Amino acid sequence: MKKAILTLIVSLFAVISFAQSEHLTFKGVPIDGTLSQFVSSMKAKGFVVTAQQSGVAVLSGDFAGYKDCEIYVQTLQNKDLVSHIGVIFPEMSSWSTLEGNYSKLKNMLTQKYGEPVHCLEAFQRDDIDDDNSKFYELKMNRCYYQSMWELKNGKIGLKLISVDYKCNVMLVYTDKINTEEVEQAAMDDL
Repeated sequence: MKKAILTLIVSLFAVISFAQSEHLTFKGVPIDGTLSQFVSSMKAKGFVVTAQQSGVAVLSGDFAGYKDCEIYVQTLQNKDLVSHIGVIFPEMSSWSTLEGNYSKLKNMLTQKYGEPVHCLEAFQRDDIDDDNSKFYELKMNRCYYQSMWELKNGKIGLKLISVDYKCNVMLVYTDKINTEEVEQAAMDDL
């Protein structure tokens, strides 16, 4: 009996230890390893590298049913360890299409991960009611559409962005383990 209980306890600790060491995944690939290792995994999944420099790689390809997305892979500051993945979906030229894509992705993420822990969908002004005005407000960075999911192994953020008057949906994956590693190193310095 004691042997069975001991085996159960050891197995339980092994499962708990494994669960705590799981990285957030992107396209089924753990957000971990060096930049070149992660980029190789993405190339094997059909993505094409369009730019790469110290700490960042930009890839292009299809993601979540959308063609021609830009994927930004970022390493931790001062360490070649992948920690963040950003997806910029294709530029949209109307509010209804952009907001429709945001809502579709939000619904898909909610089905997979549950309700977001944070959601803000608002404009600076209360009198914005037509699509052209909403699109203009986003271009002027006076629109806040963002949702955040906190998972045991990281965070996923979805938002509408405007850069140089180009409007896109952006999705960001942040791995918890690798991000905490940098924070712990900073704490050790204090």
